[in-house]
Amino acid sequence: MRPAPHSLFVPSVLSALFATLLAAAPAPAADPPTDWIDPDTGHRIVRLTTEPGSASLYFHQNAYSPDGKKLVITTPTGISTVDLATRAIESVVTGRVNVIMVGKKSGDVYYSQRAARDPAAPAAPPTTTPPPSSEVRVFATNLATKKTREVAKLPRGGVSSINADETLMLGVYREGGDAPRGAPDGPPAGLTNTAASQPNAAGANPTFQGNYSANWPDGTPMTYAEAKDLALHHRLMAIRQGPPQVIFTVNLATGETKEVLREREWLGHLQFSPTDPHQIMFCHEGTWHEVDRVWLIRTDGTGLTKVHTRTMNMEIAGHEFFSADGRTVWYDLQTPRGEDFWLAGYDLATAKRTWYHLSRDEWSVHFNISPDGRLFAGDGGDEEMVAHAKDGKWIYLFRPERIPDVAGVKNPDSATLIDTGRLKSERLVNLAKHNYLLEPNVSFTPDQKWIVFRSNLHGVVHTYAVEIAKAR
Repeated sequence: MRPAPHSLFVPSVLSALFATLLAAAPAPAADPPTDWIDPDTGHRIVRLTTEPGSASLYFHQNAYSPDGKKLVITTPTGISTVDLATRAIESVVTGRVNVIMVGKKSGDVYYSQRAARDPAAPAAPPTTTPPPSSEVRVFATNLATKKTREVAKLPRGGVSSINADETLMLGVYREGGDAPRGAPDGPPAGLTNTAASQPNAAGANPTFQGNYSANWPDGTPMTYAEAKDLALHHRLMAIRQGPPQVIFTVNLATGETKEVLREREWLGHLQFSPTDPHQIMFCHEGTWHEVDRVWLIRTDGTGLTKVHTRTMNMEIAGHEFFSADGRTVWYDLQTPRGEDFWLAGYDLATAKRTWYHLSRDEWSVHFNISPDGRLFAGDGGDEEMVAHAKDGKWIYLFRPERIPDVAGVKNPDSATLIDTGRLKSERLVNLAKHNYLLEPNVSFTPDQKWIVFRSNLHGVVHTYAVEIAKAR
């Protein structure tokens, strides 16, 4: 029997379409619990969703209504909201769509849908699969009234973000069509790669997010992280050999499309600043040690800035996100990869850098920051991933601590040097039973009392929240 609703929180985000489907796991014998205290951490956890396969959004996507009362989630049948005070779930959009984000001004949820192939188009030869239409339609639905409007119709590409005042959309396309999923000639001699890349079908049981596997020449299996990097490398090489990719904006009032940047790079992770309507962040996708990943640019194409420059071989940086006030870019930094771990910050106004150190087990697939900028959260990782953590399967809360100047005496060049510190961690949720082929993707609720995440720790995907204050 479901317990009476608790007053969970009264505040104000995350899409991620499940990119790939590994397997349909058998249904658990009973529904997961709805409310419990983690015996290993003493923190209260609640299950926010009732339908298996319901998931919170990607870590940097805004999924909260402006009044903080509702959380947007994806379900096997569309888009729904969760009332954060009562846990009531309400369907908003039905159909297979890609959530972009919740508008910070209007509270409308923006999403895209690729148009069906025109039946009047010439038929494909019987030995080939008809290509899908490249046309993308973008819609916005009001969370309260359910009123839906078509925002734009794009001949190609996709949209990733809406700016702070909801005047512009941000997207990327590839000249000549959609980007290839991998190199046409496969992996190098001696390596096999069976990385799955199938879209998640509506109604499927998305227990996992993706599967990558590959073998070394002697037949020894690669780790998940190595196999994933191999797949990313092949796709990057294919993109670099093809037509350029283009970052563009769309004016929501006029429909005018403007080109911002054109490169023969795999462009992704596009984000508008949460406060500055004309500040864009994007990345060069691929294996992190062979690309300069994190970049900034203005909507008029000026201000192209590389956020991080490596100083050693195999140094990597990525999974970048803005602070809530838009003043800082934060990102996962490893010096070198898999050995020394930092959460690094770059101040957009001053270019000042701050690095907070973490242990191997505290490294997380994704980090996030609280609305007031005082706390961080992480979703941990397993032994197969880049940090090879022995005991890293936890939802973490981090409190930053700056390393003080000795005796209060500053270095004469301290203003131009990296300001260092450490993250003091607290474990909130034991994810020992979670399979990290699904990434939990943590986010703070706007009242900063809870952290929302998705998990398959009970067999199927649900969306959960853990209370930051200890229950006991």
